[in-house]
Amino acid sequence: MPKDYIARLVYDRAHLSLAIVKMPLEIIGGITFREFRDRKFAEIVFCAVTSDQQVKGYGAHLMAHLKDYVRATSPVMHFLTYADNYATGYFQKQGFTKEITLEKSIWMGYIKDYEGGTLMQCSMLPRIRYLEVGRMLLKQKETVQAKIRLLSKSHIIHQPSQQWTNGVITPIDPLSIPAIRATGWSPDMDTLARQPRHGPHFNELRRFLYQIRNHKQAWPFLNPVNKDEVPDYYNVIESPMDLSTMEERLEQDFYSAPRELVGDLKLIFSNCRKYNDATTVYHKCAVRLEKYMWSLIKEIPEWFDLLEE
Repeated sequence: MPKDYIARLVYDRAHLSLAIVKMPLEIIGGITFREFRDRKFAEIVFCAVTSDQQVKGYGAHLMAHLKDYVRATSPVMHFLTYADNYATGYFQKQGFTKEITLEKSIWMGYIKDYEGGTLMQCSMLPRIRYLEVGRMLLKQKETVQAKIRLLSKSHIIHQPSQQWTNGVITPIDPLSIPAIRATGWSPDMDTLARQPRHGPHFNELRRFLYQIRNHKQAWPFLNPVNKDEVPDYYNVIESPMDLSTMEERLEQDFYSAPRELVGDLKLIFSNCRKYNDATTVYHKCAVRLEKYMWSLIKEIPEWFDLLEE
């Protein structure tokens, strides 16, 4: 975001901000939000942690403070925010979801719609103190581990084989070790564990689909078309497709070759052009994203045969 735009958000009199500051005066991160008390929700309009202080838990601590503060000082029980592609993972870890359960009549027209952003929601639990969650989870972990010790011997550490005590490591039959035999392990289990979980093209297809999903023109195709918002869509489009469905198919090894994945992408674009007029933003996004797709394919020599179609 441009600095002047961030300044307008932070200094807006309708907004409130929380920040983490290290002494003497080093800003670690901050959250700016706007409350709609009569509607019992708040919008997070800005959230950031300085790049050299990320992945240290500051973002989670800041969000926990925000939740406890808002719940203690207002009737607000829900947060909404538009997250970009780089922030959705963070917000999911903080309890946000892409499934919006709040009625549209509550928030529609009250929060700003950001093109390309993903709307996410977090509903707070009334009996949870979020700043104490870490301590609570630690107690739960200790309790679970104590229960496991009553049923399992996984916490017991066995001494190494006697033939290794002189420091010379020589091959050994795993089944000659009593503790390994006691686990029920067999060489067949090891062979099974080493077998690949996905097909030979999985990694390259996942990278390719990730690049498509993160393109700035991909936002209309990230999820299935909502029947409530577009009632006649499924009467016109017989074979709907979207990028989230493609991700599920990829994880289920539906695509045995690049041609099949590219075929579903082409289906997304053709569906969009069929339903939407050429002057709409959706049609234009489809044209640009398809052009980007072909540019990616041209960079992969093994996929050149797809360009002939």
